[in-house]
Amino acid sequence: MMGLIFAKLWSLFCNQEHKVIIVGLDNAGKTTILYQFLMNEVVHTSPTIGSNVEEIVVKNTHFLMWDIGGQESLRSSWNTYYSNTEFIILVVDSIDRERLALTKEELYRMLAHEDLRKAAVLIFANKQDMKGCMTAAEISKYLTLSSIKDHPWHIQSCCALTGEG
Repeated sequence: MMGLIFAKLWSLFCNQEHKVIIVGLDNAGKTTILYQFLMNEVVHTSPTIGSNVEEIVVKNTHFLMWDIGGQESLRSSWNTYYSNTEFIILVVDSIDRERLALTKEELYRMLAHEDLRKAAVLIFANKQDMKGCMTAAEISKYLTLSSIKDHPWHIQSCCALTGEG
């Protein structure tokens, strides 16, 4: 269950609220992941224009989750959500090889932003149920995650539709 990842990664926090942004290119599965966390069920969604925000509580820890639209026209405004962000969830469409370079560009643009200098990064390699998808290891290598030294990060295979990962 995806909620267990929060419990594992951030169990050191108690009774606090933490701001999380969920980013990624359009159609990566950001909103589906948000509502999988929130309700443990699949919600049929349409493209997010702007953002969705929900509070999720895991073991007395409150996460304010900002799901930000990933269309090209919206990505330039992602930085307006960065202030006070502690955790970045980057959702990657594991089947969309053609746009992985764009995902990499957006990731490193975020990591260079002053407001995110202390943020930890969780990358979800989504759509692992799809035939021909890239593995988390392949995505990690392509995104050169091992070169990220100034942010704690973790990559996790997942399937937003089933809640696996």
